[in-house]
Amino acid sequence: MTIPIFLGAFLLATSDWAIFGACAALLAATGLFVFVIRPDASDLAPHRSKLDQLLERRDTLYDNLRDLRFEFRSGKYSEGDYEAMTSSLENEAAMVIAEIEQVTESQVRRPRKAARGERGAQ
Repeated sequence: MTIPIFLGAFLLATSDWAIFGACAALLAATGLFVFVIRPDASDLAPHRSKLDQLLERRDTLYDNLRDLRFEFRSGKYSEGDYEAMTSSLENEAAMVIAEIEQVTESQVRRPRKAARGERGAQ
């Protein structure tokens, strides 16, 4: 049994339309995802704890103090300017260290309270 040429062309065209439809659906879904669906900013940023932020700030302040000392020794700042900036950075570092101690102290206390509550329940 032979298939007429015009019927073979119709079947080929049908499969081409199916592929074309699948590609169009994929293109529409990709466009929808890229241009319409917006992720939250919180999804893009890494989740850092308060302690991580404070530790990073402390390290930055220490780096700034080190750089300031180098620049003072190289003659970029006068002694008065150096003392003022050093004092400011040291005060800020002391506040950050105090916050770090508060955060770590509160994190240490939480498990103790939970442990006491579990003992009382038993």
